[in-house]
Amino acid sequence: MFSSIVVGTDGSDTASTAVRHATDLARRLGARLLIVSAYEAVARPGLRTEGAELPKDLQWMVNPHGDVLAMLEEARGEAVSAGVDPVETYARQGDAADAILDIAEEQRSDLIVVGNRGLTGAKRFLLGSVPNKVSHHAPCSVLIVRTT
Repeated sequence: MFSSIVVGTDGSDTASTAVRHATDLARRLGARLLIVSAYEAVARPGLRTEGAELPKDLQWMVNPHGDVLAMLEEARGEAVSAGVDPVETYARQGDAADAILDIAEEQRSDLIVVGNRGLTGAKRFLLGSVPNKVSHHAPCSVLIVRTT
């Protein structure tokens, strides 16, 4: 049914829950797992100051590229340890939802897995929401995992 599954992560606890669900599903189905993370490039001297000023759920955006790669490698290692093969990782500069959607389309994935965080309340209207954007623009099926 699903042969290629995309999941996004920012390293947060809620994103890790979505990754675990995607990993379990990929293992059960023998599907390829694609783990995606997005980042914004920020000069190293500004990282500590700018990161501290952002709301906690947006701090992932000021991680240097190397930190994102390390986080993706850790998620890949956990998926491989759980019995998933193959597992691919993608780090993309820019918006998280766009990164997930782009990889899903480029890789012709059958399913995108995202956490539900951010789908409810007034915040989604002010800041936008990765699961909301992904669910409305996905080129394939979307599984929204309850992570909160």
